Amino acid sequence: MTRIFIDADACPVRKEAQRVASRHKLQVYVVCNGGLRLDPDPLVETVIVPDGPDIADMWIADRAGKGDVVITGDIPLAAKCVESGARVLRHNGEVFTPSNIGNLLATRDLMADLRAADPFRQGGGKPFSKADRSRFLDTMEREVRFAKRDLAG
Repeated sequence: MTRIFIDADACPVRKEAQRVASRHKLQVYVVCNGGLRLDPDPLVETVIVPDGPDIADMWIADRAGKGDVVITGDIPLAAKCVESGARVLRHNGEVFTPSNIGNLLATRDLMADLRAADPFRQGGGKPFSKADRSRFLDTMEREVRFAKRDLAG
């Protein structure tokens, strides 16, 4: 059965993902280090992992596979899940695939090196918009259908 894994720390589309999953009657795992309210929906399980670097990511990576959908902004986690056959998408609707994950990892590493070399370099990016939310919902719906198809054959 297709499952949804949400890397919930700082996830702006948790409710939208749960709504799509509910429509398809899919089990959802909301994985975090704490601080989230439990959802009364029986299809939603909140998994609280111990504090520590990448513990939530490891929990998801150890379980997600073919036929599952993972929602994360963490590129190394996305790479592990793509490798295991899961469908992976970012909060803005961007899909991580076997053909783009290598470039995304390389860019991430390059940017980390640039930030380390220049302490005055400001991070950040564009703010999350209504268009990002809408794109996420469209992509989530499509990826859920693809994930179900992946399991069927």
